[in-house]
Amino acid sequence: MPNTLATDAAARRSQEETLPWVSTHPVTTQANKLVILATGGGKRYLITLRPGQVFHTNLGHFQHDDLIGLPLGTTVHSQLGNPVLLLEPSLSDLITRIKRNTQIIFPKDAAYLVHKLSLRNGDQVIEAGTGSGGLTIALAWAVAPAGRVYTYEVRDDNYQIARANLERVGLLENVSMYMQSVAEGFRQQGADAVFLDVRTPNLFLDQVRAALRPGGFFAALIPTTNQVIDLLAALERKSFADIAVEELLLRQYKVVPDRLRPDDSMVGHTGYLVSARPVVDPTDPGRWLSEDRKRYAARLEFEEKALAEEERRQAGNTDAGDRPRRLPLP
Repeated sequence: MPNTLATDAAARRSQEETLPWVSTHPVTTQANKLVILATGGGKRYLITLRPGQVFHTNLGHFQHDDLIGLPLGTTVHSQLGNPVLLLEPSLSDLITRIKRNTQIIFPKDAAYLVHKLSLRNGDQVIEAGTGSGGLTIALAWAVAPAGRVYTYEVRDDNYQIARANLERVGLLENVSMYMQSVAEGFRQQGADAVFLDVRTPNLFLDQVRAALRPGGFFAALIPTTNQVIDLLAALERKSFADIAVEELLLRQYKVVPDRLRPDDSMVGHTGYLVSARPVVDPTDPGRWLSEDRKRYAARLEFEEKALAEEERRQAGNTDAGDRPRRLPLP
């Protein structure tokens, strides 16, 4: 069996001599840090490099000691001679390759949620429920190192799995975890953002307003339209504004330059993202509803007036010479 590490080292030296874009100061792997082993067939393995351990795959096994100290972005071989690419994990890798006890929030939704919640280093964000911790990872990634995520979960099995996942990816120090129902309220006040991943978010907006600073950022991800309808109605009652409902669809493409085309399958509907901002307007909070919502309300008012006018005429309350009055459209 050839010495694959020696072969890899010789290949790297040759590459550095012939390829001008290869860095002379590469970032190298370290013990007790996460890496990705990516195969040519599209599989990706997230592993923590630990001295003395061995990682087994259908391509053969990899000695952790042989991988520690190697430059990221280089090719390594199993004891069978099969190549894999040694990479730094992306945020998407961390989210999708954790241990799951629940359906995780997909990276496409997680990334957009970070955007909608306007998260940055130093922010304080509240999440309920934690689930397996996929979105918690994205939230902690966004607010670290000075910020903090406060996440609430009612199930002990989810709590334990999420804690282990956060510890594995090195973000637990930026997260405070509570095994507590959102119905009991949150322990924080003045948070910059609150996110709900619960079955009935419409029932917990009082708790959200108590924890969220005025003008802060609120969002919820829910799977069905009837849940969206209930939440929209509740947001109006609780004086939220800047309300939006969005759905994200992501389509992958076959990476073949000569015949670029979409993949045969895609991740379609994963959930509806509802976002809003709590406002303080003691005179008329409804003034900040969307123009579409205002026009719809005006149309309902018009229809009620038209129906009342028709009932009045049919009841014989108009004079014989009266003509039916045309009500102005809103």
